[in-house]
Amino acid sequence: MTAFPPRSLREYALLADGERGALVGPSGEIAWLCAPRWDSDPVFAALIGGTGEYAVTPVGRFVPGGYYEGRGLVRHGRWITEQGVIVCREALALPADPHRLVLLRRVHADYGPARLRLRLAAGSGFDTARTRAPRRTTDGWSIRAGRLRLRWTGAQAARPHPDGSLVADVALDPGERLDLVLEVSDRGLDAPPPDPDRCWRATERAWRAAVPDLRHTYDGRDAAFSYAVLRGLTSPATGGMVAAATTSLPERAEEGRNYDYRYVWIRDQCLAGQAVAACGPDPLLDDAVRFTTARLAEDGPRIAPAYTAAGGRVPDQHTVDLPGYPGGHDQVGNRITRQFQLDAFGEALLLFAAAARHDRLGPEAHGAARTAAAAIAARWREPDAGIWELGPRQWTHSRLICAAGLHAITRPRVAGAAGLTDGLAAEWSALADRLSARAARLALHPSGRWQRSPDDPAPDLALLLPPVRGWPPADDPRTVATLRACREQLTDGHYAYRFRHDERPLAEAEGAFVLCGFLMALAERQQGDAVEAARWFETTRGLCGSAGLFSEEYDIAQRQQRGNLPQAFVHAMLLECAARLAEPPVS
Repeated sequence: MTAFPPRSLREYALLADGERGALVGPSGEIAWLCAPRWDSDPVFAALIGGTGEYAVTPVGRFVPGGYYEGRGLVRHGRWITEQGVIVCREALALPADPHRLVLLRRVHADYGPARLRLRLAAGSGFDTARTRAPRRTTDGWSIRAGRLRLRWTGAQAARPHPDGSLVADVALDPGERLDLVLEVSDRGLDAPPPDPDRCWRATERAWRAAVPDLRHTYDGRDAAFSYAVLRGLTSPATGGMVAAATTSLPERAEEGRNYDYRYVWIRDQCLAGQAVAACGPDPLLDDAVRFTTARLAEDGPRIAPAYTAAGGRVPDQHTVDLPGYPGGHDQVGNRITRQFQLDAFGEALLLFAAAARHDRLGPEAHGAARTAAAAIAARWREPDAGIWELGPRQWTHSRLICAAGLHAITRPRVAGAAGLTDGLAAEWSALADRLSARAARLALHPSGRWQRSPDDPAPDLALLLPPVRGWPPADDPRTVATLRACREQLTDGHYAYRFRHDERPLAEAEGAFVLCGFLMALAERQQGDAVEAARWFETTRGLCGSAGLFSEEYDIAQRQQRGNLPQAFVHAMLLECAARLAEPPVS
């Protein structure tokens, strides 16, 4: 049994290097870390009832805290004890190696003496088998865990515990520090251990270079942090951005709604790229274009909704025999690959158009845009799973977002940068008009607003996204009526919900959908209501945890985060809101 049971999601912080990520709890425990890559088996899995622990914890009573320094994911854990203040600076070292992670922890007795307990126990993936006994080396400790090798340096005082872990009690005098370095590799660790000072300098330089100065946005601090989260979730090798770092964190207790989000959703990748483009041209935009282009080139009109960060197929969903996060059960893989999601093609065109406006669209992406448009032309009449990944229907949002993408890529200033001839641009524009006309004929509610599908008259907050992207226009009566209906039927105060599941009150069916709160801010701004847009932005950005991370949903009754963490598309939408709200008012 772990000494560190699961915590409320709001208490966790993130360390990430693009190839994998760790969740750190308030007691200095690494509660979740998969290695060597996002979708690998976990080395530390206490978060969902698995094995493996790595903790640096004060001895005695303490109050936890912490913050991220500068622009990046270098975290300072901070504990106020009865003797003084202890700081644990920690990060996954950059630049990232896909086959070897380096976890840096520098503990400092900031004020008064420090007494700490160190504990390291390598996990065994999604089972509870024991790993081999640790072996002392000249540099520290070596551990074999399946096909992985771990090396822990800086903890010479550690001793094997009967349970197979390594444990040490450490005392630091005021001002004294301790450097701990943990390496995990699937290709052996034959080279000498890394030098902590050199690793820290390289990591600091990398984060300074990676995260732009976003003081020109509505809130530069939160915008820069959300950018850093997106950067941390994005593989430098492929440009793929995982949807979240975790699996199996339930959206609703005991309702079976827990999924594996350690994969790259094409839609989420495109949303993130568009958010970055709103702030300015940037390599993270290039990464989104690169990954999306590669998948369209490889799979064409049969593109899957999601891939591994390496661009591979997502394994089918199956349950593993672990207790799970309280209220949920453990799922690995995702049945998403069985779905057809038409809107992904529209989002891809919107991404390419955003890149073209910044003159960052290369010849390979020109071909990918043609593939996406051809796929829309061939498949737009097919039922699809839609943005919320439900049963196949003629979802209105899917058709309108495709029309928005086609219109965006064929605008005169964009079409040339996207390599379109006048004839092709006219053909795509006509296709967009056909999609819009059919939606207007079949999915326009008698009240004048858009409805979810031809056979579902309810409103859906996703229907606010196509107008935000430019089609239908902001002043279209259908756009105005849809926003009014969403405001009246899908919000509670300044908390927004996707759609109504049934006749129950909104909050009884699911949590407030955090993405939708930021989407309301964008929609209100587009209608010229800057005050209401700011209200939505301020309320929604307050739904993060103590480390600033957002999950997918927020339970307003219990004031708790729900779902996998951190949710990339929520951070992307915050970033876009921060950029848009700083722009001149819409006339």
